[in-house]
Amino acid sequence: MVDADWKPSMGFVYGEIKKAKKEIIDALGGNKKAYEPIINIISKKMKGRLDSKLHLTAYLLNPYYHYKDPQLQHDPEVMDAVLEFFDTLFAGDLEMQKQVVTIELPKYKKKMDRFGRELAVKACEVNDGDYDPATWWGTFGGATPHFTKIAIRILSLTSSSSGCERNWSTFEGIHTKKRNRLDGSKMNNLVYVQFNANLMEKNKKRKERNMEVLLANDSHTAQEWIVDCGDCDEDGVGIVGDGQGTDELGQSSRTRELLDEDFASGGEEEVFEEVDYESDGVHIMEECGDKE
Repeated sequence: MVDADWKPSMGFVYGEIKKAKKEIIDALGGNKKAYEPIINIISKKMKGRLDSKLHLTAYLLNPYYHYKDPQLQHDPEVMDAVLEFFDTLFAGDLEMQKQVVTIELPKYKKKMDRFGRELAVKACEVNDGDYDPATWWGTFGGATPHFTKIAIRILSLTSSSSGCERNWSTFEGIHTKKRNRLDGSKMNNLVYVQFNANLMEKNKKRKERNMEVLLANDSHTAQEWIVDCGDCDEDGVGIVGDGQGTDELGQSSRTRELLDEDFASGGEEEVFEEVDYESDGVHIMEECGDKE
């Protein structure tokens, strides 16, 4: 998740690790003796790295978690981290801290104004490829302008340097020993085009992988597409709809024998070319006859 290019991950890191802990506990049947060593390892790795006040603030600002768990806003660890974060962000500016923490933050926590709309709740129910918490704030955070600006900036952050490393790799591929005299602006343009072309190709493949497929449990909904062998023509192709056989929709379940004629084009005639070979001056048949 944090290594991907298709969505900023700062708003999901803490929440997904917390979700993973719960799934581990459930998978081990709630046996404390079995899951406790694993949870301790995860907590030790997180300490001071993935549980900072920035991660916890992003966790609260992500409506996917906040709307799903109403008790999240009452978590003392999370709220302490949020207060410390804004104290650091607006150090010495008590007026701005008051505006953000005591006026605008409660509107989000209590789902007031646009935050309480049915569309706002529906738009953050599922964490899929179309859901982006920063975009959600840009749509429904109009009643809290200062808080919305901060939320968009936080939720647009990445939590890994993989994107930078990919960009550096693209530079290395373009600025080689043979092409080391490229103008700076031209090289930047080439990197921009190549990097974004690769990114578009990755997104295209990801969407293709996420396409819905017909599962076995849903096969009853596609019975009209299945053709009985009794309705097949002599070639084994089913008669569907308008009475014309189609290979895609009405193919028979029995194997169709493939003949050479099946691969011949209907609009072309077979042409036999007579090839004349040049004589090499040797009469092979006569020579063979003499040897016999």
